[in-house]
Amino acid sequence: MSDRIFITGGASGLGREIALRWARTGARVCIGDLNDARGAQVEAEIRQAGGTGLYVHCDVTRSEDLQAVAQRLVGEWGGIDIVVNNAGVATAGTVNAEPIEQWQWILNINLLGVVRGCQAFAPLLRAQGRGHIVNIASMAGLVHPPGMGSYNASKAAVVAFSETLFLELANDNVGVTVVCPSFFQTNLAESLRTTDPKAAAGVAKLLSKGRITAAGVADSVFNAVQANQFLVLPHADDRKTHLMKRWLPLRTYLNKMRHLTRKSFPGGRTAAAAKEA
Repeated sequence: MSDRIFITGGASGLGREIALRWARTGARVCIGDLNDARGAQVEAEIRQAGGTGLYVHCDVTRSEDLQAVAQRLVGEWGGIDIVVNNAGVATAGTVNAEPIEQWQWILNINLLGVVRGCQAFAPLLRAQGRGHIVNIASMAGLVHPPGMGSYNASKAAVVAFSETLFLELANDNVGVTVVCPSFFQTNLAESLRTTDPKAAAGVAKLLSKGRITAAGVADSVFNAVQANQFLVLPHADDRKTHLMKRWLPLRTYLNKMRHLTRKSFPGGRTAAAAKEA
């Protein structure tokens, strides 16, 4: 029996690739997004790939939108098997450069958007006695470079919430996966908010140079759901970095990160400037 899957932010980037990955298995794929033109296009691509496509206009900052999707899928599909909380945005800036409104904006989407998605669908999955929730976080949720405070915090919170959710749903036969990719080729830069033009250019450059494509990350997500894997680190270098953080003494790790990032983060001072201060 084919999967029934719902993906927020499914009209572009990683969400689109996840939709097409499941479509190739013959799944019923519902994508939620704010961009209706892109949504209609991806709905057609899902059908072309072999799946059943459905696009719904859905704002993850509105609980009622997500609740409406859940009710519709129960009515039209009889339920849902997999929910992917993928919708997200980006920010950059140092602690003294990011206005509090920027923090509120990203937390409302990146963190509370995930929470709202889980509140809408977790009761349904529990009642079914089966299902899977995938939360898309970031390597920034595990390793926290400077100049990205609000983005790091939003993704770290998604990782923490996902672990909580895993434990809460473990006895209900509902799996939880949290995905922590590093930079890869996607359109995340379109949503970037920052007061530093250099930061925007830097993020766009890192995204364009990503060694893994969005389709590659989607493959990792697909395989993780099949294996009921909790933490997914698609990039090999990130797996090494994660181990380094876990096993190195904290001071050694922080000093190493300070050395690696001292010249690169937005608004950072060079060593020479620091000596003159």
